[in-house]
Amino acid sequence: IKFGKELESIGRGTFYRCKSLERITLPLKDGIITADNTFQWCKKLVHVDLVEGEVLRDTIDALILDEWRNDMNVEIGAINQILPITSAGDDTDDVGGKAQAVQSWISSVLHKIIQYKAQHRRYLNEAATTLQLDLPNDIVNKKILPFLELPSYTF
Repeated sequence: IKFGKELESIGRGTFYRCKSLERITLPLKDGIITADNTFQWCKKLVHVDLVEGEVLRDTIDALILDEWRNDMNVEIGAINQILPITSAGDDTDDVGGKAQAVQSWISSVLHKIIQYKAQHRRYLNEAATTLQLDLPNDIVNKKILPFLELPSYTF
């Protein structure tokens, strides 16, 4: 199932007993999953993609430090390692952990990309200040800084 970036939330029991659900594409929004039983009995759900996948990959590729890029790539892939071994719940009060796992993962991905983008901007501003001491402002602003900017998508 593929949702668009306009999706605001997925509520209680939305996919309850959807035994054929294997993969879902969600927008990268904190709080999008509003209930712990959203994926109860979805035993085959093992893969989550992000609507913003392409722009997120572009942003990650543009980050200054390899360490940041590697950390983000591991974080994005983590959900697909966790879901296959996460309980889908049963008929008792056990709602499983898939909804919680997806929501925690989305929060973590969001937190990290926002943090790395902010650090990237700080480094960029420091570099621009240093370059402006040695080069004319128009060269720095028009020919150097545009190549160091991240994609303009807001997470």
